[in-house]
Amino acid sequence: MITKFDSLFAGHTDVENIGYGGTPINDRLYDNEHLSSALWKAQAIAQKMDGLGYNTFWMAEHHFQREGTECIPNVLMMALHLTHVTKNINIGCGFNITPMWHPLRLAEDYAMADILSNGRVVFGVGRGYHTREVETFGSPLIDQEANRELFEEQVDIIFKAFNNERFSHKGKHYTLPPAVPYRGYTLEDLTLVPRPKRLPVECWQPVQGGSERALAFMAKHGIQGMVGGGSAEGGAMHNVVLKWQAEHAKIGKHIELGERLCFGFHFYMGKDKQTCIKEAAGYYEENMKMFGELRLNKALTDEQIDIMRDPKRAPTAKLPRIEDAVASGGFLTGSADEIIEHLMRLEKAYPGLERVSISPSLGVPKAVILEQVERFAKEVMPAFKGRVSVKEPELAK
Repeated sequence: MITKFDSLFAGHTDVENIGYGGTPINDRLYDNEHLSSALWKAQAIAQKMDGLGYNTFWMAEHHFQREGTECIPNVLMMALHLTHVTKNINIGCGFNITPMWHPLRLAEDYAMADILSNGRVVFGVGRGYHTREVETFGSPLIDQEANRELFEEQVDIIFKAFNNERFSHKGKHYTLPPAVPYRGYTLEDLTLVPRPKRLPVECWQPVQGGSERALAFMAKHGIQGMVGGGSAEGGAMHNVVLKWQAEHAKIGKHIELGERLCFGFHFYMGKDKQTCIKEAAGYYEENMKMFGELRLNKALTDEQIDIMRDPKRAPTAKLPRIEDAVASGGFLTGSADEIIEHLMRLEKAYPGLERVSISPSLGVPKAVILEQVERFAKEVMPAFKGRVSVKEPELAK
């Protein structure tokens, strides 16, 4: 049953003239003061959520986003700061893009954050989806097979470093340590200093296509998954949940449908569903303008992507609309009663599901986000409080 509520903020600034008829994404260009405001926006959201009963505030690692869309380059640094200005809420890395790191630097930085935050920083890993970011840092992304191969070796190294007082590694991309002389002997192993205080490390990863290889890799390392809310209606993501369960069964772990997963939704609350759809349409469209270009919506054609760049054609063209996202279950909206009903149906379909994340679409201004997360906490979350989900200790971590 659902007992934990999170929110993810990818780091967008307050932008003007949103929606399909608004400023094209590639025409947005902001100065440093404006781009830096995303950091204070993140702090305001975390402080608002703190004390309202939320479990985790997630942020995303991104670089060079001069358009004001995703402006937090170091979520571990930001997370540690946020633990100093909040009291209770966990701060999640959603996600550290490992191909842009040396794996041991990432492991060290997380270990420090774990110790200094007293366990309030939650680890996460991802492969990345911006060529401008990943390829600029010298790692592959256009070559998806090379990207996955590098990512998997890096994560293997990170968990070796976390879980062993001494470790070594020899792979395609890394030989750790190198066989060099050091103070009278030849290096054969390393120790991460410091290692995380809390082991095993709780780790999360986004689930996109849900290939057998990806899900098996996550299950092997005990990594938990964040999936889109389209699962709510038994669509494509439902098959991912079934495969997730099957991959755990292969390694001898029986889990219920939805267990060790977080279902994520864009959301907007209001008087009723139809009113919310009207009020949030521009936010949804701004989000689609940014992510459609990155091919994260695989159903979009080249023609549709070209049209989204044109504010004259886009408003009346055949493009994804918020009504479609609401119908598919990926956009959670309506009154408190409507949202509670939706989530109650969700947990009946997925009895192992414990965690839901509600996130603002790109383009939602700070004032609206603060109002929305408070409203959700006060009007929706009480319907799910006071319930205890009993899980085997190993699988509940």
